[in-house]
Amino acid sequence: MPAPVSIIIPTLNAAPVLPATLSALFEGMAEGVVHEVIIVDGGSDDATAAMAEDAGAVVLNHAPGRGGQLAAGAAAARAPWLLFLHADSQPDPGWSAAVLAHVMAGHGTEQPAAAFRLAFDDTALMARVTAGWANLRSRIFALPYGDQGLLLSRARYQAVGGFDPMPLMEDVAMARKLRRIVLLPVRVTTSGARYRKRGWIRQGAGNLWRLVRYLLGAAPDTLARGYRRLR
Repeated sequence: MPAPVSIIIPTLNAAPVLPATLSALFEGMAEGVVHEVIIVDGGSDDATAAMAEDAGAVVLNHAPGRGGQLAAGAAAARAPWLLFLHADSQPDPGWSAAVLAHVMAGHGTEQPAAAFRLAFDDTALMARVTAGWANLRSRIFALPYGDQGLLLSRARYQAVGGFDPMPLMEDVAMARKLRRIVLLPVRVTTSGARYRKRGWIRQGAGNLWRLVRYLLGAAPDTLARGYRRLR
């Protein structure tokens, strides 16, 4: 069977974190699960593109904005299944078997999308609490964020209209269109740098407030401007 999954990663000055993520993905290449890794770069001025090319990834250039970058990567992908990842999120060992099991369990638009369980690269209590809330939110409300990854068939992706070209909340918009997202039995470990910088409670509260504002109708461009100021 040809490798069934294209992995799509949007980047912007991701050189400090991208090598670890690409290293984690080699497992999928070795197991015949990953057809290609596509890096969609939003204009990095560091070594992101060179690192990706050295690792054998396909590198596309696109205007910055995660929704648009993800959509561009999906349009270029050649495999029947798509796995969207953030540049600072590394699936734990054994992820490729879990992904393949989900792929083989069904086909087309009937098979639900899937996301990884979340963990942070931090042993603090608040890191575990924050990850626990994210996993609970994902199970109850089918609302994982982008740092948990998103696996779905190309047929399902196209049926819901793909990613909207949004600068922020593109993951929430996609989750609402999909309605059903199951959790894979493996974790993805993502960076807690933003939480450590601003404080776990403060950053978590800010994320929740942005989510509520978006669900109440706030424009993604407005939310993105505020988020960039914080960063």
